[in-house]
Amino acid sequence: MFSRLSRWVAALPVALTLVALTGCGSGEPSTSTAAAGGGAKELTVFAAASLTGTFTELGKTFEAAHPGVTVRFNFGSSATLAQQIVQGAPADVFAAASPATMKTVTDATLAASPATFVRNKLQIAVPAANPAKVDELKDLADPAIKVALCAEQVPCGAAAVKALDAAGLKVTPVTLEQDVKATLTKVELGEVDAALVYKTDVIASAGKVTGIEFPEADKAINDYPIATLSKAPTADLAKQFVDLVLSQQGKDVLTKAGFEAP
Repeated sequence: MFSRLSRWVAALPVALTLVALTGCGSGEPSTSTAAAGGGAKELTVFAAASLTGTFTELGKTFEAAHPGVTVRFNFGSSATLAQQIVQGAPADVFAAASPATMKTVTDATLAASPATFVRNKLQIAVPAANPAKVDELKDLADPAIKVALCAEQVPCGAAAVKALDAAGLKVTPVTLEQDVKATLTKVELGEVDAALVYKTDVIASAGKVTGIEFPEADKAINDYPIATLSKAPTADLAKQFVDLVLSQQGKDVLTKAGFEAP
């Protein structure tokens, strides 16, 4: 009996060590387990520059509903963002300002089944006082009018080309910008007399510029697609963010900013 007791006492430290390592399977998880399975998470969203205001608002809504989650945005030209994704930039969601820029990503099999969530229309943006007295699209063809456009390879630039072609106009811009925010800034600073930007950006300027509607804009409306990315580091959160954008709550935020329903 003494021999059996001695063996039991000798084995006790080993058993206790194993219990400590496994956490007994029922109490609080060990520190290593908690670090591996929980903790703060980040959701990375690549989105067109024209979505800056609305997506920032939706990001705060998402964070409030998902404690411990931080939404990181990369806003910019959809064409540039698409190239970054194809080149391996880590991201969970891509929201583009045109189907053509989304196609760059889907053709690389990095996203599937994008959904169109809003549409956007161009306006002529002029400084609030409109010193050049721009009234309609044909005024932009006047060489005396300094015009800013988005570069043709980005969605706002491609839309501008369509609109000008529909009007049969040739416009020579003094600058070509890489995204719509940079184009609008030229007007806000008074560096140009006019620019073709999205209606939503005119609204977001909060009175710094005046928007002028023109009929040819109807021939150059941009559809905005959104998709989760196939290599999303947090795929579950990516899907939930897309669901928020597509929800009625998301639509309310977007239409309030001037976007149109698809």
